[in-house]
Amino acid sequence: MDLIYHIAIAADWHRAQRHGEYATSTFGRTLEQEGFIHASTAAQVADVANRFYRGVAEDLVVLVIDPARLRSPVRYDPLPGGGEPFPHIYGPVNVDAVLAARPFPPGADGTFTFIG
Repeated sequence: MDLIYHIAIAADWHRAQRHGEYATSTFGRTLEQEGFIHASTAAQVADVANRFYRGVAEDLVVLVIDPARLRSPVRYDPLPGGGEPFPHIYGPVNVDAVLAARPFPPGADGTFTFIG
C-alpha cells in the first residue's frame, strides 16, 4: 500500500508524540467529531492545503504515514459528486506509523506545493 499523508498543526503533532497517538481529523475538528482522520495521496496534498489551510497562522507539518503500520483501518472513500477517492483513517494514528513529520510552510505567495 502506498504512503498516505495528513496535514497537521505542528503543536497537535507534538502533543500526539507525548501521548502516543494522533486524533485530529482536520483543522479545527477532532476524530471524535468527524468519525475519521482525513488523509491524502501525494497527488492530493497541495490541493487540500490550498483549499483548507491557506492563511492558517499556525506552523503546519505533513505527516508521512505508512498504512501498513497503522492500527486503525484505512478506507479510500469517494467524494460526493465524483473525483478521486481520499484515504480516511477510521481511528487514531499510532505515532509509530508516522515515518516523518515534514515542515509544510506556504510559498511566498501563500500557496502550497507538495512533492511526495
